[in-house]
Amino acid sequence: VDNLRAVRKADGGVVLIDAGDMWQGTLESNLSEGESVVRIYNEIGYDAAAVGNHEFDFGPVGPRSVPANDTDDPLGALKQRATEANFPLLSANIRERTSGEAMPWPNMGASTMIEVAGIKVGIIGGTTLSTARTTIAANIVDVEIGALAEGITPEAQRLRDQGARVVLVTVHAGGECLEFDNPTDLSSCWPNSEIFQLARSIPKGLVDVIVGGHVHEGIAHNVNGIAVITAYSRGAMFGRVDLTIPADAEAPISRTVFNPARICEFVADDGCGSPDDPRASYEGAPILANSIIESIIEEAVAEVAEIKLQPMGVTATGDFRRGGSAETAIGNLMTDIVLERSPGADIAIHNTMGGIRADLPAGPVTYGRVYEFFPFDNRLIQLRLTGAELQTIFEKQFTQSKNLAGVSGMRVVPECDADGFKINLERPDGSSIAPDEEVVVATTDFLALGGDGIFVPVTPDGGFELDPLAPPLRDEIQAWMRSRKSDFGPEDFYDPKNLRILTLAGICE
Repeated sequence: VDNLRAVRKADGGVVLIDAGDMWQGTLESNLSEGESVVRIYNEIGYDAAAVGNHEFDFGPVGPRSVPANDTDDPLGALKQRATEANFPLLSANIRERTSGEAMPWPNMGASTMIEVAGIKVGIIGGTTLSTARTTIAANIVDVEIGALAEGITPEAQRLRDQGARVVLVTVHAGGECLEFDNPTDLSSCWPNSEIFQLARSIPKGLVDVIVGGHVHEGIAHNVNGIAVITAYSRGAMFGRVDLTIPADAEAPISRTVFNPARICEFVADDGCGSPDDPRASYEGAPILANSIIESIIEEAVAEVAEIKLQPMGVTATGDFRRGGSAETAIGNLMTDIVLERSPGADIAIHNTMGGIRADLPAGPVTYGRVYEFFPFDNRLIQLRLTGAELQTIFEKQFTQSKNLAGVSGMRVVPECDADGFKINLERPDGSSIAPDEEVVVATTDFLALGGDGIFVPVTPDGGFELDPLAPPLRDEIQAWMRSRKSDFGPEDFYDPKNLRILTLAGICE
């Protein structure tokens, strides 16, 4: 970023924006509820950032992840980070429920206007519609999330009316393209993904660039006259669009879209860069480390170093790796822990594809490994459902969801017969769960409150009644590890000949 800014000094400028989900996922960040990340972003010099679904995860300021009383502000941590940021947090489609205004809190709002090299640049934020089911519902009771285009389009027109020659959108929504050779060729892209629907909905000429996120895949394409970029996740890559703006106000802006760039291509470190050229460079100049950022990182790492090394007293004898399905060794490990740490529960249901965020490598298990494996503050709760309600859940899972939930304590068997598609539920001993039978289900408050839409088909009016004193799931994972009498490996939790979730290709085609 510094190198590009140096090059642009003579003939333009740089606008740096983030598409949201800035501070969830590591103990180093989560311990301070993202404060260390904001300090780093301030030092880098961001111009704006979108509000992502995980910006709501921390709830009130302090150790509680959800409000415990009327004095707890469910948006407390987010508001605190906004006041510390030297850049605004933006979303045009999030509104305060009572006033109807677009995030009327300090340093937050729908858009901002900056000036770069004498050019007025408008920046608008946006947040995925899926936020209601991908963060903790208790933390977003004060906000309403509307359609992206309905919030962004009028805001873009307003900025144009105020003299913006460039309008950028940073939106926590995404999609995926597999090929980047031709930015006008969308044949390898998900055509109906949220970010492409947004781009097609905006009148031509109103927006110049959309920067996306959320899905954590790559895009570097032109859609409806708009340059659309996303650059994966975890800070491993970055996206770039160069805009050439003629002096003539009537002349069109030209856009050059760059492929997502892997940072290690430019930084020779640990075999990441070119072995023939150990110099780290970008835009024709050496890349120099920023000592202030290094010190912030070192401070954050030092604060949690001792905590991360705390032993769980058990060893994983093999690598537990995530995969592209609900049932994997690591997924079954998680659902078994959920069930075993829930006295009285008959079965467990967990979002094993989205709710597990790192592999568990072979070796002694530490608290740091557990935290990477499950960084969320979700709580372990129990629901009482009938067999018929469970069938409804999994019928929707198989027909409408690409991310099946994982289970423990039962088998899910899809079947097609003369009457069409149906779900059979079996206990491990092979006996069936009857439709009128009541079953105690262990799961998390995130899922019970609508997360990932798993329990939505059977959620009663007013929602499920949840125990406010339910224990954090991560604490229960630690307790399970510490109570183990022996080491464990992937083969203990996954048997390809005895699957818990049977698949059915082309459901009743």
